[in-house]
Order: sequence, then structure tokens, then C-alpha cells
Amino acid sequence: MQTAPTVDDDGTALFHRTMPFTERLGFEVLRHSRELVVARIAHDESLCTLGGVLHGGVLMSLADSAAAVCAFLNLPEGAQGTTTVESKTNFLRAVRSGHATASSTPLHAGGRVIVVETEIHDDDGRLVAKVTQSQAVLRS
Repeated sequence: MQTAPTVDDDGTALFHRTMPFTERLGFEVLRHSRELVVARIAHDESLCTLGGVLHGGVLMSLADSAAAVCAFLNLPEGAQGTTTVESKTNFLRAVRSGHATASSTPLHAGGRVIVVETEIHDDDGRLVAKVTQSQAVLRS
């Protein structure tokens, strides 16, 4: 029997405080660290296209939010934040029930750009989307 993942309350609060949009969509964070950020969204008919398919924009928002926190947690000394400057998404399958879960890992944490890779899986562990994103490092 598979146990339900535990929600990371501190990570969820971080998402909702820094990106209020994520609270409106109902994102939950399962883990947040420099090495890995995991967040998910539950399938809901109000977030779907025809046929009950979770909207691609919702999946992109999930990936963008998880990657943004991953980049933020990997900021170099003296940096203030990041902003997405490029994002490439490949959609591989639809999500019609359960959750979409995004896992973001840093590929490069530089002084000017942080590159993050995000995979989104469904509840059966099938790859739904793959996202590569570049985040510009912001300094005051």
C-alpha cells in the first residue's frame, strides 16, 4: 500500500506568500531544498480544458513556480531574486484525474543565470511534461 505524501507546510507557505497565484490555484509543496523542489496540484474541473484534461497553462504555472523557488534557493551571495527569462515545455500526456506533481532540480546555478529542469508526473508516475527554464539572477 502506497502512503500519501506529506505536505511541506513551510514550503507551501513560501509559495503562497511569494506567489499568491499559487494559493489561488491550490498548489501544495511536498519538499523544498536547494537540490529539489516538489510541488503538486490536484485535478479540478475548473482548471481543465474540454474532456476533463488539466489545462497546459496550469501545468506550466506549476513548473514555473517550482523552478522559481528552486532558483531562489540557489541564489548566489548578494542576489535579491530571480525572474524567468526563458521556458521550454514539452507536453507528453494529459492529466485527467489525481495530481500533477512537479519536481525541479538545478542544472546550473551561476552568478547571472540559473537553469532549472522540471519534470511533471501524474499519480501513476508517468511523465506528463518536461520543462527547462532559465532564470535571470536579480541584484539591487
